Amino acid sequence: MDGPAEPQIPGLWDTYEPDISEISQKLPGEYFRYKGVPFPVGLYSPESISLAENTQDVRDDDIFIITYPKSGTTWMIEIICLILKDGDPSWIRSVPIWERAPWCETIVGAFSLPDQYSPRLMSSHLPIQIFTKAFFSSKAKVIYMGRNPRDVVVSLYHYSKIAGQLKDPGTPDQFLRDFLKGEGEDRIKRWKVMKPGMTWKIGAMGLDLQGSVQRICGFLGRPLGKEALGSVVAHSTFGAMKANTMSNYTLLPPSLLDHRRGAFLRKGVCGDWKNHFTVAQSEAFDRVYRKQMRGMPTFPWDEDPEEDASPDPEPSPNPKPKPSLELNSLEPETRPNSSPSPNPGQASEPPHPRP
Repeated sequence: MDGPAEPQIPGLWDTYEPDISEISQKLPGEYFRYKGVPFPVGLYSPESISLAENTQDVRDDDIFIITYPKSGTTWMIEIICLILKDGDPSWIRSVPIWERAPWCETIVGAFSLPDQYSPRLMSSHLPIQIFTKAFFSSKAKVIYMGRNPRDVVVSLYHYSKIAGQLKDPGTPDQFLRDFLKGEGEDRIKRWKVMKPGMTWKIGAMGLDLQGSVQRICGFLGRPLGKEALGSVVAHSTFGAMKANTMSNYTLLPPSLLDHRRGAFLRKGVCGDWKNHFTVAQSEAFDRVYRKQMRGMPTFPWDEDPEEDASPDPEPSPNPKPKPSLELNSLEPETRPNSSPSPNPGQASEPPHPRP
């Protein structure tokens, strides 16, 4: 099956590069709120978020990847890019990841770019109450990625230390206290609860990458042969992504993402929170988590939080699945005809900003 046709225009990198250079020099580490949700000044603006929320430019073959910050966005983008190209790695090796799957809500956003190929692959960290309204009356598809929130805290802390648009995270303990005042798990609840009747599929990815890729192919209606499937798996391992300059964000200027202070793609494991949380921090987290998620079905990381769920960064194709990053595919056929009523939550940490 053919992948998306390339647009007959100069590469979108020509559009991005001057904007990224200009944006990276104007990052004050401050925030503004849009309907109660904080965003970093510089990469976002009220106008760019309003455009993402209210645009009518949604195609029935669009594919949206929606995540909370540091929950596997890069991984899912890489997998779907390879699927769309039948396993051919040429695209992921020659085009920056933010061009392959542009962000909906950033200043240089997906809905402001000209003449994009079809199907469009787009990324977003927007919570459901301010997500693109036109999506809900379309046949476009969404894949929502969820991750053990304990690992999210650790990853977001390290990311905040290298991201120029974010304020200094302070001490790990202070960062955790700020995070627990936020609304990360509330986003998962809203995407699930506010879409009645929608199929919510969960598949372990970390140690069953091949099986997860096959499920994604089925959801997208793009079956792959054995050779193409093997190529997708091989080129979407953590090691392959970390070595790919088009996917590891090292092309960005240090003023935007300073790799001298740490890597964007850090470890590629789940369960690393156990190496960082103290007993007191773990207990504090669990109290807030249980309260926030009361009444919700359990997630794999809830079943045995003490179980070591750290996968090998280079997993074998067909191992026994264990809890790890979660794939949640939202079926469009049962989507409500209208968008949910806005009910903004409060967040102390910003959406994970990337151009």
